[in-house]
Amino acid sequence: MAAEEPPIIIRHREQLLDTLSEAAEIEHNLMCCYLYAAWSLKTEPDDGIDPELQKEIRGWQRAMVDVAIDEMTHLTLVSNLMNALGGVAHLHRPNFPVADGYHPADLQVRLAPFNRDTLQHFIYLERPEGSDEPDGRGFDQRPVYSRALRGIRLMPSAQDYRTVGHLYRSVEDALKQLSVEMGEDALFCGDPKLQVCPNILTLTGLVRITDLNSACRAIETIVEQGEGASNNSAGCHYARFVKIRESYDAILERDPGFTPAHPVASNPVMRKPIQNPEDRVWIEREDARQVLDLGNAVYNHMLRFLVQGFAATDVIEKRLMINTAIDMMMALDPLARELARLKANDSDDGNAGLSFATLRTLVAPKSCPAVFEVLRGRIADLAEGGKALAQTPRVARAVSSLETIHVNLGQALERFHVQEGAVDTPDQRPEAPAKSDSLKTEAAASTEGSNSGPEIVEGQDLTLVVDMKRCIHSRFCVTGAPKTFIANVAGPWLHPDESDADLLVRIAHDCPSGAIAYRGKTRADETAPEVNMMRIRENGPNAINAPMTVAGEFIGYRATFCRCGQSKNKPYCDGSHHDAGFAASGEPDTISLDPLEVRNGPLAVDPQRNGPLRITGNLEICAGTGRVVKRVEGAVLCRCGHSKSKPFCDGSHRAAGFEADGV
Repeated sequence: MAAEEPPIIIRHREQLLDTLSEAAEIEHNLMCCYLYAAWSLKTEPDDGIDPELQKEIRGWQRAMVDVAIDEMTHLTLVSNLMNALGGVAHLHRPNFPVADGYHPADLQVRLAPFNRDTLQHFIYLERPEGSDEPDGRGFDQRPVYSRALRGIRLMPSAQDYRTVGHLYRSVEDALKQLSVEMGEDALFCGDPKLQVCPNILTLTGLVRITDLNSACRAIETIVEQGEGASNNSAGCHYARFVKIRESYDAILERDPGFTPAHPVASNPVMRKPIQNPEDRVWIEREDARQVLDLGNAVYNHMLRFLVQGFAATDVIEKRLMINTAIDMMMALDPLARELARLKANDSDDGNAGLSFATLRTLVAPKSCPAVFEVLRGRIADLAEGGKALAQTPRVARAVSSLETIHVNLGQALERFHVQEGAVDTPDQRPEAPAKSDSLKTEAAASTEGSNSGPEIVEGQDLTLVVDMKRCIHSRFCVTGAPKTFIANVAGPWLHPDESDADLLVRIAHDCPSGAIAYRGKTRADETAPEVNMMRIRENGPNAINAPMTVAGEFIGYRATFCRCGQSKNKPYCDGSHHDAGFAASGEPDTISLDPLEVRNGPLAVDPQRNGPLRITGNLEICAGTGRVVKRVEGAVLCRCGHSKSKPFCDGSHRAAGFEADGV
């Protein structure tokens, strides 16, 4: 029988913010622990594992990385909640190994390789309230202590709890009580522009927190996704780890000597331990020390960008800083994998691993061009430092990523000139380039002998622009204006003066792929819609109507994006779903009817390399019949065809081996 949870008493805002600071550190620490174990797994081609077993191990790694991404969601939600309460985002965390007493005795976090005991420890950490799951062997030898200081009322003090779910339920109770005592407006007094919301970062469950209701939704997301999930749903962290355990145990039953991970160090450190050397491993070999030095530097610079992003109120700056932090995390991945395959020292302490060493301070300076150039210059220093290392394939991949980030950030900063007060509201930018400039670009492409450019035909009242690369053969044109759009003929097939101009405008607006566009002569050009909308086509693509950029380039107001994974014109649909026999409902269940504060504005569509479409901006996602499925400020849409939560991505592209260009 599980022991009863001790009460957590939160009397005032200061105590609430202090409790949330600990919650943020726990989320951050757990993310590091899960990634450390995932990186230790033998998933690389040079690991010498049977291909069928390696396929299973890669599935475990994907699940663990997905859990780590959820922890990033939770850290972001906690930061948003702290900002909403008048505090600041908390991205500090203690170095590993975390000293006894820093967290409750029942919550031990340490870097350890993936094995049966480490996995059981993860299950223990993510267990629901009331669970009797034991801790993993070796993790259960902790000293008994109590952190509760009785009678303290003004100065916040650390308190004990046995599950993270109980911690968050106590925070929720405190929010409800303080809302009654203070009033919601007084409690939620923070600047909403500080928050990282779906218009900045597309993470499942991310919300803007402005009141008690949205705060409770954020806590519910954290609890139900993993920490203390009471419904044991298939997607919660506890259930995911239990599923890995079942798979692992089945293999061990067939092969008791099965070892799925490299023998990485528990709590690796760069500096020789002064005391308690038994709970850490000193990295002495020079090759491992150099890679660890670079890895920790990349990790800390990633945190710098996160801190700058959380502190920014300009939405464009915020998005740039957060996205660069994500890119830095991707550059860290091959370095962490390399460390798991390098000997730690000349003794029998196994291999090295990323130690996640942190700097003394993470303070965001006031935004200005000099700050951005310092941040960018540090990336160049890291890339140069990486070139001095032995260029194994993984190290070379990290260096190449850093060089790309340096170039991309430079280009972005050239477009972004910070001016005090220039941008006060989300996405307060020009919706699109001037139509005449856009058309000149298209016209130049068609007159320079390119067979892939759009056809442009001048009429008396308007100019038709038809891009057959984007056409999905909806046939509104050839059936609605057969005298203008003449199919299957040799020679000229577009005759704009053969149909009424108003009819051609309606046909262009009805063209879901954006293959047909126009420029008005006696009438206005096409304008952005009042409501950005995406319709999910039955067994077909996602059709979006909004002022869109794709990979940073303005493409117009309409487009159909492949979601079967088979198009030869990705990210756009080319009709391949027909021959592929793609089956996916155009009528998914309604998820939420929560309204958007703003329903239009620029929409950024960014195809992720070998991954989903990342949508940033306001969008109403609708079934094919027009019924609202969900309104979002950002989303990650499946384009591999394998997601079980279409139209949204669930990470299935990794298991499917989906390949596609992207950023």
